[in-house]
Amino acid sequence: MVKQRLSTGVSGLDEVLYGGLLPNRAYLIRGGPGAGKTTLGLHFLSVGVTQGESCLYITLGESAEQIRDNAKSLSINADFIDFLDLSPNTEFFAQVQTYDIFSPAEVEREPTTKRIIEEVETKKPSRVFLDAVTQFRYLSGDAFLFRKQVLSFIRFLLSQGATVMFSSEGINRIPDDDLQFISDGVIHLNHSRLGRSVCVTKFRGSDFQHSFHSMQLTKTGMEVFPRLQPEIYKQEFVAQTIPSGVPEFDRMLHGGLERGTVTLITGATGVGKTTLGLQFMKEAAQRGERSVIYTFEEAENTLLYRSESINIPACAMKQKGTLSIVEVELLQLTPDRFAHLVRHEVEVKQARIVMLDSIAGYRLSLQGENLVTHLHALCKYLQNMGVTVLLINETEHITGEFRATELGISYLADNIVFLRYIEVQGQMRKAIGVLKKRLSDFEKTLREIEITRYGVKVGKPLHSLRRILSGTPEWVGHDSQ
Repeated sequence: MVKQRLSTGVSGLDEVLYGGLLPNRAYLIRGGPGAGKTTLGLHFLSVGVTQGESCLYITLGESAEQIRDNAKSLSINADFIDFLDLSPNTEFFAQVQTYDIFSPAEVEREPTTKRIIEEVETKKPSRVFLDAVTQFRYLSGDAFLFRKQVLSFIRFLLSQGATVMFSSEGINRIPDDDLQFISDGVIHLNHSRLGRSVCVTKFRGSDFQHSFHSMQLTKTGMEVFPRLQPEIYKQEFVAQTIPSGVPEFDRMLHGGLERGTVTLITGATGVGKTTLGLQFMKEAAQRGERSVIYTFEEAENTLLYRSESINIPACAMKQKGTLSIVEVELLQLTPDRFAHLVRHEVEVKQARIVMLDSIAGYRLSLQGENLVTHLHALCKYLQNMGVTVLLINETEHITGEFRATELGISYLADNIVFLRYIEVQGQMRKAIGVLKKRLSDFEKTLREIEITRYGVKVGKPLHSLRRILSGTPEWVGHDSQ
């Protein structure tokens, strides 16, 4: 019989744990000062209270009053959480206590243990959070006795039917490896200059999502953004071709782009890459489908204005809910948080086309992490969900030697469409071509493309031009334009 999982109170962490904690077990929460251990404990108890459970917070450090105030500032309701406050009070400092025969640990241990037992037997909590268990070290004569006492204490709580979460303040001088061995699960909360993350390294009786997952502490508590694992997502969809609405371009693609594929639209700055992607979204809107653009460089107002000026009704599409434009703040979103945004658009708002504009901007938001790894996971997830992906790639050189991308991501693309500046008889013009298409054949010739106030216009094949990819084509024959 499969036991029902218990929520940690943090939905993203529940996802990492494949549904939550296994009941009637003990879990260690590790992390340095300010890592979020107390916040996670409050979430764990608060969600239990909302489900009608009896919950107990045992504090050996901060006072119960301070913890309640902290919970209130995070909008976490701690009014119905029972507190056992074992933290030192002002009277302890004012009283002069000497231990002539017995050590302080031997004197303090018995009343502390007695109070815990009485509180647990009286309240019979189903959830217990102990903050922090490492304080028990000071009530033990040696490391062996500490481990024995903690293990005995945890078994006592489990025998009372509780699910236990206990925090540790392990430091290099006093490691907490012994606590990791005796617990059923270990959750690490990390805080570094690169940001916050959570990592599960142990979970008896269940699998879990490995790796580091982004985490943040906000005014409403803890949020966890699981690392995207595309293989666990799958949605059935109808294979069909998506047209651009530009007849000549669709002929180049032998009908259009296939649903659930990744298309790399590449070219120099200002050549029309984003506009071409918007053309597919315009057609999708007429079918009642939703599209989303993640723009890393261009402001939403600018994008809307220039779309309207070339006969793409982006404002009307946005008002009807068939288009969403998301301005991504560089260096403020981790890859996991960005993937969470994309998942919400796809799984909740049913977006069918997703465009990243541009890959260079997305790369900056990774803050030094590997571009190919994260982009691969994101694209595979979207493909598995039947979403058509448009990746906008800006090449560095306007003319000269042709390269689809300088980032080594061509293998990700099912289709590669390139736009190119060309100089013809002293005029700067543009050409478009298809370099790759996995699921069908495609036209091997290049055509001239123009962005006009009436929309995207693609001309006839440029049969009379040679060396177009060099950027300085030459005319052959007598039909020069």
